[in-house]
Amino acid sequence: MPIDLFVNGTLMQGLALHANLAGAELLGELRTAPRYRVHSIGDVHPGMYAVDDGEGGIAVPGELYRVPEDVLARVEAGEPPNLYRGPVELEDGRVVDGILFPRALAEGHHPDISAYGGWRGYLEARASRPHS
Repeated sequence: MPIDLFVNGTLMQGLALHANLAGAELLGELRTAPRYRVHSIGDVHPGMYAVDDGEGGIAVPGELYRVPEDVLARVEAGEPPNLYRGPVELEDGRVVDGILFPRALAEGHHPDISAYGGWRGYLEARASRPHS
């Protein structure tokens, strides 16, 4: 049975792991509820986790896919270490599966990139930085 999966990093269109979603149906570009923080994990992929009210959560942009079981197995097998599937609240109040990262492994260990508005915003800012 297919599931709806929110992705906010390298699985998005045009990024490194998007091919793992071959066979999934794009339902649209959406945002989470404003209750998440995002970190750059080794400058390779984002790590998103939920925070409580008053902790500076942002609405993270991403893409929602309808994912068949065989595609989900491929997606999960291809995910970097420590990422896991868990509940994500969207801006419209729906709760769907998403790709999350343990807060304890992100905070204090990897840069918080929430101010960039998400992974694509961070990548764009990184690409526009002058090279030394």
